[in-house]
Amino acid sequence: MPINRVTLFKVAEDQIPAVLAKYTTLAADAKKDSAPYILSARAAKVIPDPAGRNQGYTVAATTVFKSLDDMKFYDEGCEAHGQIKTFLKPLLQGIMTVYFEV
Repeated sequence: MPINRVTLFKVAEDQIPAVLAKYTTLAADAKKDSAPYILSARAAKVIPDPAGRNQGYTVAATTVFKSLDDMKFYDEGCEAHGQIKTFLKPLLQGIMTVYFEV
């Protein structure tokens, strides 16, 4: 079963466009054994919630992998993901990731 991963980021409002831009080509740029391996990668600005249910998170990203092994590679060996992490590190005010099978 595919692994669906959801990551929430807390970044300043003026940084959101730059964060979203990093996800536009992620699925094509991320390579494992010289081939794309991410089934889908998307990110969007979180819709403000007057009730505060978003807990200050401003960007949501979803990534879909064929397997848990592919997701582990994404975390541990993917150059494209490493570049995103390096870019995001100084901007982050918070992050949360969950993943599940569907």
